[in-house]
Amino acid sequence: MNKAIRLAVTMGDPAGIGPEIIAKAAFQMREEVAAGRIEFIVIGSAKALDKACVQVGLARDSLLLRMIDVGPVDGEIVTGKIAAVGGEWAYRAVKRAAEMVQTDEADAIVTAPLSKEALHMAGHHFEGHTELLAHLTGMRDAVMMLAHGPMRVSHVTTHCPLGEVPSRVTPLRLRRVFDVTLDALECLGIEKPRLAVAALNPHAGEGGILGKEDDVIIAPIIKEYVAKGYDVTGPVPGDTVFIKLRARQFDAVVAMFHDQGHIPVKLLGFNVDPATGVWQAISGVNVTLGLPILRTSVDHGTAFDIAGTGVANADSLVDAVDYAMKLLEGRRKRGAQ
Repeated sequence: MNKAIRLAVTMGDPAGIGPEIIAKAAFQMREEVAAGRIEFIVIGSAKALDKACVQVGLARDSLLLRMIDVGPVDGEIVTGKIAAVGGEWAYRAVKRAAEMVQTDEADAIVTAPLSKEALHMAGHHFEGHTELLAHLTGMRDAVMMLAHGPMRVSHVTTHCPLGEVPSRVTPLRLRRVFDVTLDALECLGIEKPRLAVAALNPHAGEGGILGKEDDVIIAPIIKEYVAKGYDVTGPVPGDTVFIKLRARQFDAVVAMFHDQGHIPVKLLGFNVDPATGVWQAISGVNVTLGLPILRTSVDHGTAFDIAGTGVANADSLVDAVDYAMKLLEGRRKRGAQ
């Protein structure tokens, strides 16, 4: 019998929709837990989870989860309000989850959304989960990958000003992103991954007229990987590469900056009712690669505006759990070979 995958599920900011979507996701996946395939370990505020269960009409005992409370934290959690108390709860949950994976008490981290503003208000000056986990693990070269079905996009740069992007697109960073992305695709069962590399400049620089980085920096690294036998294509202009990815000509794209990679994935992952303009569902996963611990996450924010109403959709969190399981199972199979 296979060993259960132990998932440390962090609540994120308890004033947002994190507690609610955790309750809903745990209920949806209770059969997986009952079958011994996964262990659902929730880290955060037990009081916030209990409150969320009442809001969505679920008995906490029916969720088959283990709760780890990382309190007490000074201050009251006010649903829907950005405050330092929420940032502190979120920080402590991620810190505890990272410690659990590093000490083999858990296999991976799955994160509900936190508020960067609240995190900073609490004195933890990180741009987000990726940077926080990099700090907690002593690593500085983590890679963010977004996924929605067959749409998988890794990022060379993420949370930095657009004006800094060209200087951060270096041969060393490109090799790092290529390596961890190819490894992740292989863990997902893709034997010979096809990787496309998005151009930094419009029309891939148009022969240097619109920028030289694609020809001088990016193209030589692509040729280097092709020479090693990898299926890597590019630089492909950013306005067409994602269409080709959607057509399944590639298995993943390496984007050069945050919005270049986020927009196409989120455009597909956010389902909007055309009549009302209301989001009906949100799907997609944020995966942190290149760290000694695996982390997957929802592909949306704290949604303070709807927190406490019971209407938040848990699909993205369920997707994140599924992705963590697939990656871990792939790693186990490769390790057994």
